[in-house]
Amino acid sequence: MLRFPQGIGERTRKAMTGFCLKTFIKSMTLTVLAALSLTTVAFAQEAAPKGADAQKSAELQLVLATPKEVYDGQPFLVRLTAGQPMDKVMVYWLDREFSPSITVWNNRHVALVMLGTDVLTIKAGEQELVVVAIVNGERNTFKRKVRIIKRKYPTQRLTLPKKMVSPPKEEHERIANDRKAVKAALETISPQRRWLLPFERPVSGVVSSRYGLRRILNDKPKNPHRGLDLQGEEGTPVKAPATGEVILVDDHYYAGNSLYLDHGNGVITMYFHLAQALVEEGQIVRRGEKIGLVGKTGRATGAHLHWGVSVLGQLVDPEPLLENTVGTLLAQ
Repeated sequence: MLRFPQGIGERTRKAMTGFCLKTFIKSMTLTVLAALSLTTVAFAQEAAPKGADAQKSAELQLVLATPKEVYDGQPFLVRLTAGQPMDKVMVYWLDREFSPSITVWNNRHVALVMLGTDVLTIKAGEQELVVVAIVNGERNTFKRKVRIIKRKYPTQRLTLPKKMVSPPKEEHERIANDRKAVKAALETISPQRRWLLPFERPVSGVVSSRYGLRRILNDKPKNPHRGLDLQGEEGTPVKAPATGEVILVDDHYYAGNSLYLDHGNGVITMYFHLAQALVEEGQIVRRGEKIGLVGKTGRATGAHLHWGVSVLGQLVDPEPLLENTVGTLLAQ
C-alpha cells in the first residue's frame, strides 16, 4: 500500500497512485521482455544450425540436428547431443543400422554421424531417418524425413582398350572375386569414429573428373563416376585423409592396385590405380601418412588417383569432405 505525507489532497493522491502504477507496469514489462530475449538467445545457441531440423527434450536436453534436403550422391551429417550420458545411440538409414560412437564435448554428450546416398541407386523423394537414443535405459526415438533432390550431372566420354570396357571371359571369375572382396570391405562398420573434417587432400593435384559424371565408354553408357579423380605424376605420394585401419590391399581388374581404409562408423575411403601400396592390411595409419604412390594400373588412361568414399555402403561425393568442417557441413 502506498503511503503519502499528511496534507496531500485527494486529487494529488490519485494522480501519484496512477503514476506509480504505470511506472510499475512498465518496469515489469521490460523485465519480462528481457527474460524472453535471454530465453530466445539461449534457445538459439542450443538449437540446430541453420538449414537443419532440431528437436529438444526438456528433461534430457536431447537435440537432433538433421538436414531437411540433400542432393543425390552428397554426404551429410547428423548430430545428436544430450545433457547427460547416453547409454547407446542407434541410427537407421536406407535399410542399414549401426551404433555410432559417443564423445563428450563442452560437457555435452555427442553422437556425430556421416550419412549419404549413392548417385547410382538413389531415387528422388523422401527417405526416412530414424535415430534412437537410449538414456537411463529408456528409448527416445526421433523420426525425420530427408528429401533427396536429383542433380543433373555432366556427361563424360572416354575411349579405352576394348578389354577394359568388355572384359574377356577368362577375366570374369577374377572380376567376381574382386567384387566380393570390395563388398565385404564396404560393409565394415567399426565402433570407433576416427575421422575428422575437413579431410586432408590425398594428393595435391587438381580434379580431373568429378563425382557423378555420366560415363560413356567406347560409345557404351556405363555406371556414373562414383569418386574423384585427382591428377598426379606417377610415383606421387598418396596420403591418408584421416586416421584409419587398412582393411584391404589388392590388385583388381578395373581398379588396379588399390587399398581401402576404415575410418570408423561405416566411413571407408578407397584408392585406385596405384603404382604401389605402402601399407599392409591390419595396419593403423595416421592422418597425412603416406599410404601409396600414384600410378596408372587397372582401367586408367594415365597416371592419376581415383579416390572414393563409402558411407554405410553408399558411394558418396568426396569433394565436400575436403571443403567443409563439421559446422559448415551441418549448416548446409
